[in-house]
Amino acid sequence: MSEGTSPRKPADEDIVGERVSDQVIRLDSQREQRRGNPPVVEDDELEAPVAPEPATLEAPSTQPKPAAVTIAPPAPAKPRRSLTRPILFALLPVALVAGGYYYVVGGQVMTTDNAYIQAQSLGVSTDVSGTVDEIDVHDNQAVKKGDVLFRLRPASFETALEGARAQLGTVRNQVLTLQASYQQSLASIDQAEADIPYYESAFQRQQDLLKTSTASKATFDSAQHDLVAARQKVTVAKAQAQAMLAQLGGDASQPVEKNPFYLQAQSAVDDAQRNLNDSVVKAPFDGVVTNVDALQVGKYLPASQPAFSLVSSTDIWIAAEPKETELTYVRPGQTATISIDGYPGAVWHGTVGSISPASSSSFSLLPAQNTSGNWVKVVQRIPMRVTIDDPQGKPPLRGGMSAVVSIDTGHARGLPDFVTDLLKRFGQKS
Repeated sequence: MSEGTSPRKPADEDIVGERVSDQVIRLDSQREQRRGNPPVVEDDELEAPVAPEPATLEAPSTQPKPAAVTIAPPAPAKPRRSLTRPILFALLPVALVAGGYYYVVGGQVMTTDNAYIQAQSLGVSTDVSGTVDEIDVHDNQAVKKGDVLFRLRPASFETALEGARAQLGTVRNQVLTLQASYQQSLASIDQAEADIPYYESAFQRQQDLLKTSTASKATFDSAQHDLVAARQKVTVAKAQAQAMLAQLGGDASQPVEKNPFYLQAQSAVDDAQRNLNDSVVKAPFDGVVTNVDALQVGKYLPASQPAFSLVSSTDIWIAAEPKETELTYVRPGQTATISIDGYPGAVWHGTVGSISPASSSSFSLLPAQNTSGNWVKVVQRIPMRVTIDDPQGKPPLRGGMSAVVSIDTGHARGLPDFVTDLLKRFGQKS
């Protein structure tokens, strides 16, 4: 090698070392990317690469230059293994066992959200027709049993009542007259019976005189006629007395108030009084009146036509319709927990009152005909009534509100059928 080329050797070695160092850095960055850790890029590395300066010829030096040393970057630290996966594998059998246990011992509570509040309600009406004279309540007002709701004009009812009372007095006088006439008939009977012995003796005397030809035939006939007439008077007086006694109800000594004619007149008075009382309409139970604006003062209200509605605030229950497959172990008398959608967090307690003997579709106008050719099986719903045991001190319940009913049947779900069958077979073989 000539002397002119020897000074270039150290510069070439430095360039080669720098290139090798760049390749090592690139390989390390590629390994980090494969492991999912992006390499950290320094601010200096973001700058544009600077091309190496060309080698220059320097004068030969008397001292030798040290060789270029390539320093490898430190190896990346090995990541610490996470404990999440072993913990999950360890908890998996525990979760399976716990889930199986709760499945076997669970299933005692039957829950349905197809439930709504129902309340006793009626259309307030009256048995008599009349003109509305006064309305004593307003819409959505709470009333108590016996509170006046509205009144009809009472003039016609009061007139009818006075007429019935006058007729009752007339009948009373008639009964008293019958009693007096009966007593008179009895006296007439006694008088007629007292005259019969006289007429009998007179007839016997004339008969004896006729035999001796002392008395005339005419005198004999007159005595005979008087005797027959006296006997007829007794018969007529007894018949009259019997007729009067029949009008007095067979007992002439009974009070006037028990006489049939008097009782009939008294019933007319009672009916007139009832009509007058019905002209004042009162609440039959505790509740809230609604749609009161449909009734106005001066309107003629026919008998039995509802004026407005009254909804009970005490006679309230839950009408639920669970699926037929959910009623396997539900029985009347079982306890229930009730929650209302309108009152989150509030809980009521109740009791299963009754279960309908037929499905809801059985009472529809056109029930399903399951024998038709296009029949499709549909799970039926059975109506069920749940009474509310503790409505006091709770938010007010209104008819039609949505509810969720949970009934404690006391019957656990148990092992699946195939597991039970396997256990039985294993027991028989052992």
